[in-house]
Amino acid sequence: MNIFDITGKVAIVTGGNGALGGGMAHALAAAGAKVVVLGRNPKTVATRVDEIKSKGGTALGFAADVLNRNRLIEVKGEILDAFGTIDILVNCAGGNIKEALVMPEDSFFDMSLEANQRVMDLNFQGTMLPTQVFGEVMFAKKSGSIINIGSASVPHAITRVLGYSVSKAAAENFTRWLAVEFATKYGDGIRVNTIRPGFFLGEQNRTSLINPDGSPTERGQRVIRQTPMGRFGEPEELGGTVIFLASDASKFVTGEVINVDGGLNAFSGV
Repeated sequence: MNIFDITGKVAIVTGGNGALGGGMAHALAAAGAKVVVLGRNPKTVATRVDEIKSKGGTALGFAADVLNRNRLIEVKGEILDAFGTIDILVNCAGGNIKEALVMPEDSFFDMSLEANQRVMDLNFQGTMLPTQVFGEVMFAKKSGSIINIGSASVPHAITRVLGYSVSKAAAENFTRWLAVEFATKYGDGIRVNTIRPGFFLGEQNRTSLINPDGSPTERGQRVIRQTPMGRFGEPEELGGTVIFLASDASKFVTGEVINVDGGLNAFSGV
């Protein structure tokens, strides 16, 4: 038996229309899962679904905001009508907004609490709420895998991204809390883990890390110097880890954070 086999499993990827979520959605589909792509932009959701189907995968897409409980409940019903169950949830929706950054010329004391709260809601509540809605299906059958997405900004202070760092720290703590809650109350069938990516290029951070000519910015150069492998990650390089956590290969793994970062977390800088 192939313990990494997820053929026929139903996997939801929130933010599956983005760079990192897209990489994981493609990996899950290539491994035989039926993939559901959720995102706020219906055009990019449809594009991702078409990409997966063009490679022989099975996929559905839904425009949905992870902070809209009623919409998530509607989507859950449509998923169950189409596929009958939910086995895997990847909570990849998240990000940052310009107003919540503390740039070198800015002062922490002037930071907008409203903007900071929006980022907190997106990254923490946007992980918790889909888990409540879609996780109920896993609870009913006492089996499933929930995979949250952390950040390299949790164990180390990374300048500028205060709200993002704090909200991702909350999401990682939520992983540990929920893993214990589920295992102690409901048995060993539902696992909760986090993938913590290092620096991968996405829509939100590309301009801060890469110049228009493709060369790294000053900030990008500092990131590369701090990453022992000497480069940014590629979205498809998250695929192996997400399949591991989604499959029976990680049957006794819960409450864990797995770094996929080219050695960034391990390196002291010296």
